[in-house]
Amino acid sequence: MTILIFLIISYILLSVSLYYLFPKANEEGWKGLVPGLNFVTWCKIIGRKPWYALWLLFPIVNIFTYCGMAVDMVRSFGKYKLIDSAFAVLYAPLKFLSIAFSKEVKYVGKTLELEKAYKLKMEEALKAGNQRTFDKLVANNPYKKSVGREWTEAIFFAVFAAAFIRMFLIEAYTIPTSSMEGSLKVGDYLFVSKAHYGIRTPQTVLQIPLLHNRIPILNRESYLSSPSLPYFRLPGLTKVKRNDPVVFNWPIGDKIYVAPNRTWGIEQQSAEVAKRNGWEYVERPMDKTDFYIKRCLAVAGDTLEIINKQVYINGLPVENPDMIQFAYEVHLPANFNRKVLEDLDVYPLDIQRSSNSDRLMHISMNSKQVETLKAAGAEVSPIKSPVSAKLFPQDPKNFPSQSTDNYGPIYIPKKGATVKLTMENIALYKRIIDVYEGHDLQIKGKQFFIDGREAKSYTFELDYYWMMGDNRHNSEDSRFWGFVPETHIVGKPLFIWLSTKFGAMKNGIRWDRIFSSAHKMKK
Repeated sequence: MTILIFLIISYILLSVSLYYLFPKANEEGWKGLVPGLNFVTWCKIIGRKPWYALWLLFPIVNIFTYCGMAVDMVRSFGKYKLIDSAFAVLYAPLKFLSIAFSKEVKYVGKTLELEKAYKLKMEEALKAGNQRTFDKLVANNPYKKSVGREWTEAIFFAVFAAAFIRMFLIEAYTIPTSSMEGSLKVGDYLFVSKAHYGIRTPQTVLQIPLLHNRIPILNRESYLSSPSLPYFRLPGLTKVKRNDPVVFNWPIGDKIYVAPNRTWGIEQQSAEVAKRNGWEYVERPMDKTDFYIKRCLAVAGDTLEIINKQVYINGLPVENPDMIQFAYEVHLPANFNRKVLEDLDVYPLDIQRSSNSDRLMHISMNSKQVETLKAAGAEVSPIKSPVSAKLFPQDPKNFPSQSTDNYGPIYIPKKGATVKLTMENIALYKRIIDVYEGHDLQIKGKQFFIDGREAKSYTFELDYYWMMGDNRHNSEDSRFWGFVPETHIVGKPLFIWLSTKFGAMKNGIRWDRIFSSAHKMKK
């Protein structure tokens, strides 16, 4: 709300500044107060065609258009210095007002046309062989920029453009963990489209460009939480569908402990453990929580259940990726050639050796890797995951006997759907009501109060998704932290533009993966 008020006040100030500035350019001041007409007149003053103002209606493009128009406006009044252009870009209303009330500053003409005419004079002088006139024009050229200014503007524009492309259109990501092996491997570098599921406006306004949430070396957050913008998303090219790999903000990443190699949600580690290890406690805005990539197994309105490792949606078994992985106990023969494991491209951290024998280990693998090991003489047997109280919703009393292999059934909330609230199911929906949808949920005895009023049911305001990794026994996903709200969806992976083995260039490049699709299920 603070940002919205700021934008409204800024537009009013801009209109007022144009009201006072236009008469200096022989235009009627009242035109500066009329929405639309003010920008058309602005274009006329700087030498643009009236239709150029239409670019201000297009998201992202309008930012660059507005900045360019602001710079051209001050140049039309003879203000050519870098500080004048910077001031106009940072806050045009104040710069325009200072020009409007300055008795010394005059309107010199349509800057774009004047600059074009000046360059033409230089070309004509050079063509006519009049070196003296040419040198004089060069020396007095008001549009000439120093080398330092050229570099400053080029660097600023490059960072500015890269930051906006990264923020709104396409961003490069790398796969740091094996949770999506073997569909997406550790060391895969992806381009992710943020337009496919709808461009999301940033919640965080003040941030260091091109950094997500931490400043390297300093190990500090790279943004200020306030002021902030409310959540808003433009219409997308498509909707999130079942089996789509999706990049999203970690749902429980709003309150975390920052450890040296990863972050932990406060639900995952106790305050005592964090304090003992010296981990920093951080509260992050939604768009600054860590990025995750998983496969969407269920969409809003679905019912998901896992039976003996097989996922069922609405009672029907889902199609599994060809390279889906599970954990296996492997006993290697005495004469086993260890190079077989290396050739299988098994991620080293997915190999857990037994403390009793270097020939007994647990390995996460796909079916092809399993068959290769068996052919090499290894004994391979599947591992069943144990029942765990750490699984969502972390309520073993009402959700007993859950494991990553046998889970659910669980309903994926859909916008507009209503559920009855009970002590038996409140663990499923507490975070949705309290955090994702921003209500004050209080539980008193066996009664529920939402925003101070007793509630026996709840109607969802957002759509939710269920995300899981293809490496089913080595993936921290919705089975551990629950639903992913539509607000947290970031984008759709497009293709792999580089792949380094195990995430290090020294291990070599996987040439066969470069420019391959990042969302195929079949090999």
